Amino acid sequence: MRAAPIAAAVVAALLLAAPAAAQMVVQKPVLTLAGARAVLAAAEAKAVAMGLKVSVVVVDPAGVPIVSARMDDASMVGPEIALAKAKTAAGFRQPTKVMQQRLLEPEGLRMLTLPGTMVDGAVPVKAGAAVVGAVGVSGASSAQDGEIAEAGATAVR
Repeated sequence: MRAAPIAAAVVAALLLAAPAAAQMVVQKPVLTLAGARAVLAAAEAKAVAMGLKVSVVVVDPAGVPIVSARMDDASMVGPEIALAKAKTAAGFRQPTKVMQQRLLEPEGLRMLTLPGTMVDGAVPVKAGAAVVGAVGVSGASSAQDGEIAEAGATAVR
């Protein structure tokens, strides 16, 4: 007799827990290798159109590189700087230009205590509202790097 109420309580608990368990895993869009290559190609095309030689790095949302390239005769340190910019844009989920501008605010020096490279030249890569990665560029002026990065990011929007 007691087994029936206990079994009913267990079944009820399992039924109530099922929706909560379903929310423990979410599906998110992912930037594929092909998508990252498209971002890289669009950024490189923009740099060529501007007559610039730069390095471009595309990372996933965690800042792990997917693809990178250093154009012929571009700076040897460019890939490292582009990676740092891309990691910053991915981590903060906003363009590094925004971070650079915040440095100029009255309490902006606090930004320097945060990890990252707060210099224009990287933007998040988005699929709808979701950040699926970032593209960082180095080798030209910061503003030009940012323009090239934006051109790359639009390849998959």
